[in-house]
Amino acid sequence: MYGAQESRRNITFDHQSHVANYRPSIYTRRANITVKFQDIYEFTVEGNVDDVNVLNEVRERVRQQGRIWWALEASKGANWYLKTQASSTLKGSLRFSAMVNAVTLRRLIRKGIPPVWRPKVWLGLSGAEKKKSTVPDSYYSDLIKATAGQVTAATKQIDHDLPRTFPGHPWLDTPTGHAALRRVLVVYSFRDSYVGYCQGLNYVAALLLLVMKTEEDAFWMLAVLLENVLVNDCYTYNLTGCHVEQRVFKDLLAKKLPRLAAHLEDLEFNVSLVATEWFLCLFSKSLPSEMKEDELLLTQHVGDVIYILQKTTHHLFDPDELLEVAFDKIGSMTTNTISKERKKMEPAVMAELDERLRRLNSPRAEAS
Repeated sequence: MYGAQESRRNITFDHQSHVANYRPSIYTRRANITVKFQDIYEFTVEGNVDDVNVLNEVRERVRQQGRIWWALEASKGANWYLKTQASSTLKGSLRFSAMVNAVTLRRLIRKGIPPVWRPKVWLGLSGAEKKKSTVPDSYYSDLIKATAGQVTAATKQIDHDLPRTFPGHPWLDTPTGHAALRRVLVVYSFRDSYVGYCQGLNYVAALLLLVMKTEEDAFWMLAVLLENVLVNDCYTYNLTGCHVEQRVFKDLLAKKLPRLAAHLEDLEFNVSLVATEWFLCLFSKSLPSEMKEDELLLTQHVGDVIYILQKTTHHLFDPDELLEVAFDKIGSMTTNTISKERKKMEPAVMAELDERLRRLNSPRAEAS
């Protein structure tokens, strides 16, 4: 079932040939017409004519960015983006070149890595390529063979979640797509039995399958995310890391948007109702563009809050809009700041989870 063609499915997309430009008639009533179209990863998108125009503009900017990446590859050499560490052992000219590369790379990443470059750049910059190089070339295929036919609690849950992962997608929601996604998730569940499988990973792995060139590269990207990039224990049985992220998010919300945080508290609205999915799925199902503070402050019921948040997360078509919110409107929020917030929240989260476990194991709970 898993031949070389399936396990190394090349899905590099060419924007100019794969996605057509839409030229709506000038007589069209923009506000009253809804159109459906596919994005570069073959997801069906629904929007109005203005949304289509925005996407066409975004595609043109992506093409321009792609030309910049190709030009840099030609002038700086292959894998130039990996040569960004200005080590003191380097000679003066090489150290300066590394510093220039680092500045250039940061600027380009903030403008978005063109999809055709993502498989190569993600694999290199994330550390997945390095992690992959530490094991035999046959590691992934050997694990597929070793786990074939194995039945565990994780494999049962994976099989349950496969048809619910991006239903309707022309490749993921097919026997071939299900088989590839199952292999990635099952193999990782055996690689790290402590994590095993957690709902949410199916969406992360599915998106990686669409972005990366091969199934095996998608597996290694998943591995480096869970083992090196994300907060510890985000996908373990008690979701400790996810609880920490929720506390950090709630604290930052109160600092950055105090009026909104107070209003949501008055409504007794728990932000984890919507934010848990954001963190567990790594925003692969929905991407909040901004908190729509003015609209949310007018809400009177929890249902209204959920409706507004869900509506705004499904209608973000311009990545520059998201980046503007992240870097200009929200203000400075470095990785170091978030790491400090996590460390501050961890003791309270662990105490809360321990107390919950103690209550569950108490004689009264057992008697009931």
